[in-house]
Amino acid sequence: MTVPDWLGDVISTVPDFPIDGISFRDLSPLWASPSAMSRATVALADGAAGVSAVVGIEARGFLVGMALAQRLGVPFVAARKPGKLPGEVIGVDYGLEYGSDRVELQTGALDADDVVVIADDVLATGGTAAAVVSLVRSTGATVHSVRVVLELDGLDGRSPLEGVDVMAIGSVPG
Repeated sequence: MTVPDWLGDVISTVPDFPIDGISFRDLSPLWASPSAMSRATVALADGAAGVSAVVGIEARGFLVGMALAQRLGVPFVAARKPGKLPGEVIGVDYGLEYGSDRVELQTGALDADDVVVIADDVLATGGTAAAVVSLVRSTGATVHSVRVVLELDGLDGRSPLEGVDVMAIGSVPG
């Protein structure tokens, strides 16, 4: 594991979850530790001066994104699955290993003047993050970076994000 000691202390690995052969990285102990979550938020905010909004990816990206938005003093915008946001929305469909999914933003949540950090808990294959990058750009906004607590090594999650600055506090085997 390549993570700072303070972060490694609040990550648990759950073997064979959600299916056999998967080692799930549980960040619930991070959410439960005010001091560790504060350190994570400070680390994620480093180098993000000048952004005007944080977009958090459903669902655990909301936890990371809201804390980061508060630290940076900017609005938080939720990127959600279909049917979860009221009012008019814009969205983008994207492929999964088996099937497809969609991510949406409320119309008017971002505009061409915005510079956005996209936040999530874990970067795995990068497909959802790439879809959110595309969605944010469709509003005319600029993507500053994608920032995550953990990156899963060996899953090539940065590949779909080519040309986007990606920052992870730590990395663990995927």
